[in-house]
Amino acid sequence: MTRSLSLSVGLLIDDAIVVRENIVRHTAMGKDHRTAAMEGTREIGLAVFATTMTIVAVFLPVGFMGGIIGRFFYSLGITVVAAVLVSMFVSFTLDPMLSSIWPDPPKHGPPRGPIGKLLAAFDRAVQAISRLYQRMLAWSLRHRLATLGAAAAIFLGSFALVPLLGTEFVPQADFSETSVNFQTAVGSSIELTEAKARQVDAALRELPEVLYTYTTINTGTTLGKNYASVYVKLKPRKERTRSQHVMTQPLRERLARIAGITVTHVGVSNAVGGTKVLIVSLQGQDLAELDRYSQLAQERLKRIPGLVDLDSSQKPDKPTIGIEVRRELASDLGVGVAQIGAALRPLLAGEAVSTWKAPDGENYDVKVRLAPSDRQTVSDLDRIMIQSAQAGTDGMPRMVALRQIADFRATGGSSQINRKNLTREVQLDANVYGRSSGDVGREIQAALDGVEWKPGYRYVMGGSTKDMKESFGFALTALLLAIIFIYMILASQFASFLQPIAIMSSLPLTLIGVFLALLFFRSTLNLFSVIGVIMLMGLVTKNAILLIDFVNQARSHGMERGAAILEAAHVRLRPILMTTLAMIFGMLPLALGLAEGSEQRAPMGQAVIGGVITSSLLTLVVVPVVYTFLDDLATWLRTRKQLPVVVPDAPAGEPLP
Repeated sequence: MTRSLSLSVGLLIDDAIVVRENIVRHTAMGKDHRTAAMEGTREIGLAVFATTMTIVAVFLPVGFMGGIIGRFFYSLGITVVAAVLVSMFVSFTLDPMLSSIWPDPPKHGPPRGPIGKLLAAFDRAVQAISRLYQRMLAWSLRHRLATLGAAAAIFLGSFALVPLLGTEFVPQADFSETSVNFQTAVGSSIELTEAKARQVDAALRELPEVLYTYTTINTGTTLGKNYASVYVKLKPRKERTRSQHVMTQPLRERLARIAGITVTHVGVSNAVGGTKVLIVSLQGQDLAELDRYSQLAQERLKRIPGLVDLDSSQKPDKPTIGIEVRRELASDLGVGVAQIGAALRPLLAGEAVSTWKAPDGENYDVKVRLAPSDRQTVSDLDRIMIQSAQAGTDGMPRMVALRQIADFRATGGSSQINRKNLTREVQLDANVYGRSSGDVGREIQAALDGVEWKPGYRYVMGGSTKDMKESFGFALTALLLAIIFIYMILASQFASFLQPIAIMSSLPLTLIGVFLALLFFRSTLNLFSVIGVIMLMGLVTKNAILLIDFVNQARSHGMERGAAILEAAHVRLRPILMTTLAMIFGMLPLALGLAEGSEQRAPMGQAVIGGVITSSLLTLVVVPVVYTFLDDLATWLRTRKQLPVVVPDAPAGEPLP
């Protein structure tokens, strides 16, 4: 909710700025404060209501998106909608009331004080911009086709910047922490893994950015005596010259010098569930065939630039001792396979036979098991005796040595067998460094598409690639709903089916600013920047609404269309500049990402700032031109309706239809 309110700061004062500026303009006409407050609010009321409703139309679909993206932005959508509705209520009630009883200071004489001089300089700048803008608009109205052609070229040319940006699910935030996962050879003892963990810990602490480390073995997601995980706490971001993401490469280089370990992960995952960024699921029935496909896929993926920490769920077999029972001999001696298993299980694995109540009041299982010295080598199995079903000469059950009825051989057993969607699975996962995950994900798909898959075998992309595809789909749905709702609101407010099209022509012009801003800040197209684009759909229509609303009012008083457009450019430029600057400065802290961990949300502010700037520059010229074309179309349609209807002659004796 805090993030939502910080985004709303620039929006909450927009309505008050527009209402207050219009009241001041009416006061400058010589009206008393009460009359200026009443007439100024009434004149601008439709525009303010329409702009607020367009923002509501955008953020409501955002708040109710499905999937992971919906959980991310539910509070954002609901909070912004409630905030702007309250802002509109205040701008229609409290602001006019204060303007009616709080007289503005007289503006006679030279400005006094630094604030007065600053305001006077701002007024002069606005007047200069207004004169320049009116000349540009007058030229555009005389060269309408050239203006639309230039706008279309800018819009289409903006898509050439998309390959330079890259795509990913969410940017990685810098919380001054990272992690390292590594493994030793399969079958290694916990003592060996501990020794390697101490070497890893010492190597990590050599880096000046590391504050402390915390190592765990055989816990959490790294179950197994040969698996270890190291949590690394870094110095605060302000005390480091290298970011958390940049630090991952020096960590990999340092750990590569330690023999006997395989590093499977470096960094903090920004994927859902804490997994790696890229996941590929290889699925099929035969595990041996899947292992072959896994080896082939890994060979192809290792050649992709930017792909690091590649690992597979198919681990080497664990070394085990296989016991082959000589069934005929065992049967002659009265020993069955079930008896052998029942005897070996408690001796080697242990079996709970009772419980013990400790002095602390807790109950603990008591397990019977051979001593560690009696279960270390194959020769220890030779001495195990199995009770036979046959009786000896003394009438007691005969004891048979295990070596008499079984052979022992070294073999291997699967470390783990995964299943997914009613079939066996081998999972490959990897991280990305130096490139966007979307670009690497596309190269992974291209590499695996070149593999000849047998019937019943396939690969399925997971991780951030799957989340990105799903989230972008929900975002596109929200974008389409927002555009539809905006059109419906504007059509009802302006009582026209064509004028909303002129206002909404400003929407595509935001993309060039979005792409340029992301390129400038070295960001990507991700979950947050896409939400920023959706937000722009409601923000950039504000300027067009202010222009078209004034043009309609001026024309209703008998002003010619061209003169009304130029007058609207003169009168509405000041509130447009003020609201645009308010939105830019309101989003600036978010875009700069100054707080720790704010890098993840920064693309949203960057997209909004870039889109608002370019849309403000282009909308002020393109929207009036589109308005004139649509007005000509409306005039032509009205003329067609007024033409007399020619009825063909009816045959004699038959009435006209």
